[in-house]
Amino acid sequence: MQRKLALIVNLFLLVLISIPVLAIGEEEVTIPDAVIVNDEGGPTIITGEVAYTNPFFLAGTSDPLVILEDQTGFVSRDHEYVLPVESQTLGQITSNFFVSPFTYSLTLPIRPNAPLNDVDQDGQQDTGVMIFQVAYWTNTFGDPFLERRDLFGGGWSGAYASADVSSGSETQGEYIGGSIIIYAPEAGQAFPSGFGADNMLFTADDPLVIVPQGYTIVNMDTTPFTFDRTSEPTINLIEGEGAEADDFSDLTYTAAFDAMVNKFRLEYAFTDFKGLNWDALSATYRPRIEAAQANADADAFMFAVWDFVREVPDGHVSLSFTQTLFDRFVLETDGGLGIAIREVDDGRVIVNYVVDDSPAAQAGITLGAEIISINGVPIMQAVQNTRAWSEPASTDHWRTLQRLRYVIRFPLGTDVELTYRNPNSMRQRSVTLTTIAERESFAYSSFNVTSTGYELPVEFEPVGDYLLVRITSFSDDDRLTVILWERMLQQAINNGVPGIIIDMRNNGGGSGFLADQLAAYFFQEEHILGSSGRYDEDVNGFFFNPEAEEIFMLPPENLRYDGEVAVLVGTQLCQRLRVL
Repeated sequence: MQRKLALIVNLFLLVLISIPVLAIGEEEVTIPDAVIVNDEGGPTIITGEVAYTNPFFLAGTSDPLVILEDQTGFVSRDHEYVLPVESQTLGQITSNFFVSPFTYSLTLPIRPNAPLNDVDQDGQQDTGVMIFQVAYWTNTFGDPFLERRDLFGGGWSGAYASADVSSGSETQGEYIGGSIIIYAPEAGQAFPSGFGADNMLFTADDPLVIVPQGYTIVNMDTTPFTFDRTSEPTINLIEGEGAEADDFSDLTYTAAFDAMVNKFRLEYAFTDFKGLNWDALSATYRPRIEAAQANADADAFMFAVWDFVREVPDGHVSLSFTQTLFDRFVLETDGGLGIAIREVDDGRVIVNYVVDDSPAAQAGITLGAEIISINGVPIMQAVQNTRAWSEPASTDHWRTLQRLRYVIRFPLGTDVELTYRNPNSMRQRSVTLTTIAERESFAYSSFNVTSTGYELPVEFEPVGDYLLVRITSFSDDDRLTVILWERMLQQAINNGVPGIIIDMRNNGGGSGFLADQLAAYFFQEEHILGSSGRYDEDVNGFFFNPEAEEIFMLPPENLRYDGEVAVLVGTQLCQRLRVL
């Protein structure tokens, strides 16, 4: 009887000891168990969709992936946290990635391998839990797993992930909803059941519950959080406020135009630098928008927006071509005279190409002829009066070069008066020519006249003792670009090449981050390059996150090149290697 009583007492004490308590000052508070819904033992396979609206989502991507992303960086607010390779569980993309939304499947490991996080804020060391979210990434560097460069320096996902995060300056990167997945290696671990009064997770005022051993999905969109143990849950990833495109398609023409102008007014970073007056531009173009709305004329609306956009002197501001725009482009430029022209250093404009048996050739205009005027207007004045279809332009010289192409393009059958002077002649002549359907001269004047369309993003060949490298784009296949770049550097290093000439004259631009990281191969130490700011509603102005500095992140030591480097740049270069 005494042994029975002792056994009962011991069991009772054991039960008491196993009940989790939280010490608050001298008071101990019992932590309740989490209320579990759909208790099927915990998730084993997660599936879902990834929808995207951002027009640049696909740019440069060839190796997309979905992973179980360790959130230890978020717990410690470490923006330089690099996901351990052993923590990265790769999923599969199960539908056409190039069609939004695409689907994914992620099979959870029996036991994941990530750091444990003790998040009960009681000052004592407990086992803790592993914390994950499902996240979309692209793999550009190295092996199939994500390294620091793939992670843009580290931290946690701010878009295309199962957790929704804030884009505001005061709370940037903080969870505001969505779902995370936790794994408790043993029972009795505490986890927050809400954000607390400060609306932030993993801080001292979090309410706590005890979670079961194994995997549990935590839905942060409910109050309190919902703890779900569904075996095969569906979790759709969230594009996020900072990534998704603004959609004005449900608005009237005037409302959509006003919304666009207001977005420029608030969020365009170079308004003062470019000398733009959004109120004046709106007043100029809004009557055309109103007329388009009154007449239900979609084409008129589009042409008004097209002309508005071309008022912004910035090559990164554009309107995608539609069939209607393309038809107008062909109509306005299909007629040519059979010549291409260029401005030379002394200010003259000369003919640098003549099409055989064209109107210009038949009139006796020869290669090198100086063009004096078009339709009685001095040539450079006519050039400046022309608006190129390739505009807007970021620089005056790029704009002039393009307008030199378009100033001699007209609709078919247009009579054009040219005043010119042939080489080695003192006599000016004026002739009236009628345009014909010829695009040969127009193609010759293109900046891409030497391009075939089959170029790789990085091409290289020896030139004497040196290596000539052509970077044709920073918006091609990013992973292929890096592979070719590293192949080139490895050969240069192995063969003792004393210098590399980088030709970027026909580079159309693209990812500034990729350009930075290619330049990092020429350095032996990291360099801070600066930081980017963007409009933030919280401060009604531009915010530069001090925790998001752009840096050269060093590649493997055996791929760093110490020889001489020269870069050839052209008029259309949008991006840059910051090494120069």
